[in-house]
Amino acid sequence: MTAAARTLPAGTAALPNPCAALRDRLKAQKDAVNAALLAPGLAARAVRPLLRRLARHVDAALRELWDLAEFPTGSALVAVGGYGRGELFPHSDVDVLLLLPDGVQADGDASLKQRLEGFIGNCWDTGLEIGSSVRTVAECVQQAQADVTIQTSLLESRLLAGDAALFADLQARSREVLDPQAFFIAKTLEMRQRHTKYENTPYSLEPNCKESPGGLRDLQVILWIARAARFGTSWDELARRGLATDLEARQLQRNEALLDLIRARLHAIARRREDRLVFDLQTAVAETFGYRNVTTPEGRLVQRASEQLMKRFYWAAKAVTQLNQILLLNIEERLIPGGGDPEPLNARFLNKGGMLEVVDDGLYQREPQAILETFLLYQTTMGIKGLSARTLRALYNARGVMDAKFRNDPINHATFRAMLMQPAGLTHSFRLMNQTSVLGRYLWPFRRIVGQMQHDLFHVYTVDQHILMVLRNVRRFFIAEHAHEYPFCSQLAAGYDRPWVLYIAALFHDIAKGRGGDHSELGGQEVRRFCRQHGFKTTDARLVEFLVREHLTMSRIAQKEDLSDPEVISAFAARVKDERTLTALYLLTVADIRGTSPKVWNAWKGKLLEDLYRATLRALGGHQPDTSAEIEQRKREALVQMQLHSMPFEAHKKLWDTLDVGYFMRHDAGEIAWHTRHISRHVGATKALVRARRSPAGEGLQVVVYTPDQPDLFARICGYFDQAGFSILDARIHTARNGYALDTFQVVTAMLPEHYRELVSMVENGLEQTLERAGPLPAPSRGRVSRRVKSFPVAPRVQLAPDERAQRWLLSISASDRLGLLYSIALVLAKHKINLQLAKVTTLGERVEDTFLVDGPELQQNRRQIEIETELLEALAA
Repeated sequence: MTAAARTLPAGTAALPNPCAALRDRLKAQKDAVNAALLAPGLAARAVRPLLRRLARHVDAALRELWDLAEFPTGSALVAVGGYGRGELFPHSDVDVLLLLPDGVQADGDASLKQRLEGFIGNCWDTGLEIGSSVRTVAECVQQAQADVTIQTSLLESRLLAGDAALFADLQARSREVLDPQAFFIAKTLEMRQRHTKYENTPYSLEPNCKESPGGLRDLQVILWIARAARFGTSWDELARRGLATDLEARQLQRNEALLDLIRARLHAIARRREDRLVFDLQTAVAETFGYRNVTTPEGRLVQRASEQLMKRFYWAAKAVTQLNQILLLNIEERLIPGGGDPEPLNARFLNKGGMLEVVDDGLYQREPQAILETFLLYQTTMGIKGLSARTLRALYNARGVMDAKFRNDPINHATFRAMLMQPAGLTHSFRLMNQTSVLGRYLWPFRRIVGQMQHDLFHVYTVDQHILMVLRNVRRFFIAEHAHEYPFCSQLAAGYDRPWVLYIAALFHDIAKGRGGDHSELGGQEVRRFCRQHGFKTTDARLVEFLVREHLTMSRIAQKEDLSDPEVISAFAARVKDERTLTALYLLTVADIRGTSPKVWNAWKGKLLEDLYRATLRALGGHQPDTSAEIEQRKREALVQMQLHSMPFEAHKKLWDTLDVGYFMRHDAGEIAWHTRHISRHVGATKALVRARRSPAGEGLQVVVYTPDQPDLFARICGYFDQAGFSILDARIHTARNGYALDTFQVVTAMLPEHYRELVSMVENGLEQTLERAGPLPAPSRGRVSRRVKSFPVAPRVQLAPDERAQRWLLSISASDRLGLLYSIALVLAKHKINLQLAKVTTLGERVEDTFLVDGPELQQNRRQIEIETELLEALAA
């Protein structure tokens, strides 16, 4: 019910002694229940009696306060909402209705108003987190007709104290205005909206055990609708009425008890109302279940206690989702019978009002091969929008027949292969297979990663959901309606003749996560076995295996290596060998990065991958790297662009004469033209020049700095971006022959993109002023660390190794992300007079993996190297 104001009303009398004693007693009773809930070895089925005991303690307290208030006869105190069920979680609101007879108004009766205010104030003083409303019976009925939430809370109401006849009148009149069909429609629409809010998945990494799909609210919806339709008020009653089987009733009771226990322990541990399994609390809750971190004899962490708990939660939520769908479809058939006879599709299946229905309940037990046929028909039959309750139930009860014989059946292999090769419906059918537990029972390796968390700080989905997201992304490249999302990917996909190769690679690329060892290698072994079983050609099987083994390679090279280096491109071209493999790996890489988290993909990463693809494609086409020819081509293209801006003849020469081959190899023609237009008139000037523009990649700004070089220049620039709230994605550092630095940065900010003109002006003026000011470098700001990083920190790693030519050093850094991190690194490099030539900054969610190409005299001494690495580790851990 709607809560009234919860502050103590003005003029309320001081706390009487009976309330103080009651508060102490209630606190002791709550503490005892909390201790029992957290007791080791508590069975899930034992949680419900504890919740009822807590409700009874609160009942007794409210009755005493009601008597103390001395309300006039004819009024009543009613428990509503969750409290009305006679169960109470440790920190849930105590929702009550102060029910008045028709014609009585609290505002018009000063004595009654004072008693109501005193009662509510005493409830709060006693320690009750009360949510109260004051209404007459007529007002309750009127508001219930207008608001399904109020109608729902009245459905589970029970009398606590006062006039029983008044309460009976409320029940009778509210029942009269309750339309079961309208209530069913309203509650199912409400449930869909709630599921949409939680992204229609129970598999978020911090799920709400009450509100998320597969949570307690999904179970409550079934019982609310059943109660409204008078089908029953418990799972056993629904089983007796034929709406659930005995097995389903037991599964519902078991999973409800587990979710109840998790929620109750969350409240008890957090000491507040907390229904989310947030990272901060997952380990503490897991330990109350007896879970402990699993490590190898060498001490390597294999599985966290929290991962074990979350996997159990996800499996329970998945079962609840399935059973919710089955029971609601059954209830709908009884409440809102559909017209028309089912239309036969074949000897095994019917079309029943757009839902795919089995011809009889024993179909899958007799003919297990019909299980996969279900999803092939769902995928290929026009007009079928889902599975009927009868089909879902038959699948739920057929889990036992999906055994090794089922997985090795050649007919099932042929059906699954046919599904992969269908031109449409693949994503929906595979998601439905996962929801009904068929996918994990057919692909046994897939079953191991259902509900498996990923604590790598950039995946926001469980492994199975990430795989299905990547499959969806790959599928969209081949659908014309989605061509506007990633035009280049769609263009490449349009010419790809075997899309199922990519679908299989998407299914298997992360299937070996969590086993220990290299999941790419293990996944390659699994997919090789799959392709052999399912009769794919050797050439296709080899390509799929290559994609699974190398699915991280293209991303790593694009984001960590120098793409202007011809040897990097040649080595990658030798690895992929041909255009078909390159295209497949590119498409899978884009789909994979996009499927980790909405925050991980950005336009800059897209540009790096596309640049690597195009450069490798040229190398595969027989285009031998010719540095001189490449530079001349870029210069010609840059001159053409400069002429469009009416630059004087040979105005570029003064700048270009100071630049070496490295500069022209690291910048494309557009960047060279932009730099030249702005810098050519300032060559040799003593004042720093900063220019910025909207990034050609599509996100953030591109900034160029031209100034006399100095040892701490990179650190000063990083310090400015740190203080201004910008994140550096890429830095290309160049020192011209005349001793000037020409540095280019790709930066992004959380500020709105429509204000980019103001951002450009701010960066140009602010950075120029920063570089003009001499003096010591400021200390790095201490960025706030996210909850996720606190719960799952990344151990800082620093690796310093010479490059292949032993001329420069490759510095690789991995750590949890925070504001000021890059500036902290830059300070250490500046202190040791290390020159930076290239910086690749890769942010993966809340983890950073940065690569720097550096040189400097101190790097030639082993003792100095150790000092630098130690200082960097200290900076990362600060």
